[in-house]
Amino acid sequence: MRTAVFQTSADYLAERNDTMIALLYDADLRVGELVNVDVEYLRGHHAKLYLTTEIQEDYPNDNSPTPKTLALTSDTTHALTTYLNTPWKNPDALFPSCSNDRITTQGVRNVVEKAAVEADVRPYKVDGTRGNPEDVSPHALRHGVAYRMMNHESGNTLYDVRNRLRHRSIQTTEQIYDHITEA
Repeated sequence: MRTAVFQTSADYLAERNDTMIALLYDADLRVGELVNVDVEYLRGHHAKLYLTTEIQEDYPNDNSPTPKTLALTSDTTHALTTYLNTPWKNPDALFPSCSNDRITTQGVRNVVEKAAVEADVRPYKVDGTRGNPEDVSPHALRHGVAYRMMNHESGNTLYDVRNRLRHRSIQTTEQIYDHITEA
């Protein structure tokens, strides 16, 4: 009987981890935002994510961000639905850990790094060389979104990247992503 319970927990954790990574990438969330997402922030049969002002980060001045509703891809919506249909715990947090009702930022970083190591992901560095799987982080997923927008989706500008990543100013976006446009 103990084996069946362990297997259920392992399956749940695998679904949780896959769903966390999908949501990080699809919604371009910062790791601090992801750990603060509650189940109640999902809307429209899990097709939308409502980000409150309180959980949004990276605002260096006194201006508060406005709440945002982000549309999610059908793959992420499916992952969320599958994950939420097999609850292991029932906390307010969308992503609990084994020992707490809410996973920590370090816990998310560990999940992303472990997945990258298992998949042998070798991310590109700014100089064009390949990095190691251990170089993959939740924030690297945000960089991947910006790269995809600028190099593989036609018509996007740095303003589009700024809006998608919810940067406070275009200067932040320019400093980080101006160099990633392929010639």
